[in-house]
Amino acid sequence: MPLVVLDPTYSEETADWPLASAPRWLAGRTVGLLDNGKKNSDRLLDFMGELLLREYGVGRVVRARKGDPSRPASAEVMAIFRECDALFTGVGD
Repeated sequence: MPLVVLDPTYSEETADWPLASAPRWLAGRTVGLLDNGKKNSDRLLDFMGELLLREYGVGRVVRARKGDPSRPASAEVMAIFRECDALFTGVGD
């Protein structure tokens, strides 16, 4: 069997990628933020909530935190998001 050697070096080549347009449909909507309970996830979602309100015109942000990052959110936690138009979750590791 031949030995294959891979080159792990990083190339500095970059490509220009167009930015996605802002999601205008979020304006005035209710957005849920589910904190998975890992370290710094609360800080990430705090920033995201502020950004959604300030930059995207979100009407309201609803927050909740899971009890255990390795398990699904409980029915009680998910019920908090029932009236949300969108739901985001985040990890802060």
